[in-house]
Amino acid sequence: MNARTAPASRRSEARERLLDTAAELFYAEGVRAVGVDRLIAEAGVTKATFYRHFPGKDELVLAYLDRHDQAVRQRLAAAAEAAPDPRSTLAVLVAALADEVCGPGFRGCPFVNAAAEYPDADHPVRRLVAAHRHWFRDALADLLAACGHPDPTAGATALLLLRDGAMVGGYLDGTDTRHHVTTTAAGLLAPLL
Repeated sequence: MNARTAPASRRSEARERLLDTAAELFYAEGVRAVGVDRLIAEAGVTKATFYRHFPGKDELVLAYLDRHDQAVRQRLAAAAEAAPDPRSTLAVLVAALADEVCGPGFRGCPFVNAAAEYPDADHPVRRLVAAHRHWFRDALADLLAACGHPDPTAGATALLLLRDGAMVGGYLDGTDTRHHVTTTAAGLLAPLL
């Protein structure tokens, strides 16, 4: 069961505090670096409450990533709603990416970070990461197809690679990445925009 299918009764205030705490700590310090006892203490819940909501730490990691996946999907939907023309939606996405990777406290992509800590491609965490990437690549391909791109799948793969590189560059290189993201995306999208 993931966060999307959890019964409403399982969405308690304590569960949300655990997810908020996990999001903050996992993103800032890494999944493996943060133990369950610390999560419990910082979320202000009991051990029994933790295990009532999450049978183990991996289930909390899955819920954390699922929550982030839902947030990304909502941001894409909001971008499409704000700019119904697919070309404008792509421009909004590129600008949002440039802003995100240069923002304060940015530490890379939560999905890539988690995948680095779970080397087994068959682990549920890696499967969730793969599902997110598959969805995102498809969403980009749909936008590119709507713009008349001659090979939307290849274009979406290139944009996903640009996003991955921007996430790493933003973390390691800081604000210089903004210019590189926008100019590289402009080159990729020039025939469409």
